[in-house]
Amino acid sequence: MSRDFQVRLALPRADFRLDVDLRLPGSGITVLFGRSGSGKTSVLRGVAGLEASGRARIVVGGETWQDDDAGVFLPTHRRALGYVFQEASLFDHLDVQGNLDYGRKRSRAPGAAAALGEAVELLGIGHLLRRRVGQLSGGERQRVAIARALAATPRLLLLDEPLASLDAARRHEILPWLEKMHAELKIPMLYVTHSVDELARLADYLVVLEGGRVKADGPVEDVLSAIDVPVLEGEEAGALVHGVVAERSAQWQLARIDVDRGSFWLRDGGIPLGQQVRLRIMARDVSLATREPRDTSIQNHFPCVVESIAPDSHPSQVLVRVRCGQTALLARVTRRALFELGLAAGSPAWVQVKSAALLA
Repeated sequence: MSRDFQVRLALPRADFRLDVDLRLPGSGITVLFGRSGSGKTSVLRGVAGLEASGRARIVVGGETWQDDDAGVFLPTHRRALGYVFQEASLFDHLDVQGNLDYGRKRSRAPGAAAALGEAVELLGIGHLLRRRVGQLSGGERQRVAIARALAATPRLLLLDEPLASLDAARRHEILPWLEKMHAELKIPMLYVTHSVDELARLADYLVVLEGGRVKADGPVEDVLSAIDVPVLEGEEAGALVHGVVAERSAQWQLARIDVDRGSFWLRDGGIPLGQQVRLRIMARDVSLATREPRDTSIQNHFPCVVESIAPDSHPSQVLVRVRCGQTALLARVTRRALFELGLAAGSPAWVQVKSAALLA
């Protein structure tokens, strides 16, 4: 994963001072995650050149957009970026085609017309081109807004909680399109959200902000499974695992997902063989044993090693991070169980996974 995207910002805010210095991947989706008021949107606005700063350095793909120490500052309209806001911000007096043409005209790249056509196809909005903005659903508006941003052939796409203004049905409608963008686009994306679901489904790299500072950052599976600086607590604690659909059983209506040194049998959702998928495995659905489980209804179990143990949100419980090859999982167990099993960092164990969410 290349690191050719630098964001250094120091901005005074009403309740805190934003102070970040990040080296981010030049591909995939980097998610900025945190509570409201943690500084996520301020980072996006700083990258876009919409915030005054006395100590900023923004470098994208080797091009310096801003370096306050060197006196370099490209205004927003000269930065090769696309910006998608919470509200679609389309022009009501134009139809969809007119809105998209506006985005295309912002680009000086010779391939802007082709890029627009690809964006229309990617986001499935070809049948909407002659519609007025007022005739679009919330999900359709956001797809058009994203296509308009892509029409400018950006080197970086900024998305500021693009699903926050949508109801649950519209969010579920647009998430597959965002996943398609994730799979097919080569443009790096900086995506702001406080939604755990969006984070789990979309993030490659995760930056967690708290009070204007970076609490944690790294590949999403590493950050979510860390217990020294927990990102998700309580019922949300868990891990992300990458795997591939290796087998589908017509007899049992189950799919086998292969991961490093193990497999999961899950309900078959019709995902084709060979497709890469993500699994979200909650700590509450993972248990531990000191020997291989037998005569149990839990189908998913494999050997592991205990890596670390940390207090949980209630004093009766602990979080245990285990590793099975390259796969890290979290288990929530009671202190009593931990004591009676005699488990400690470095102990061999067997992990049992009762259920897992398949994120396609």
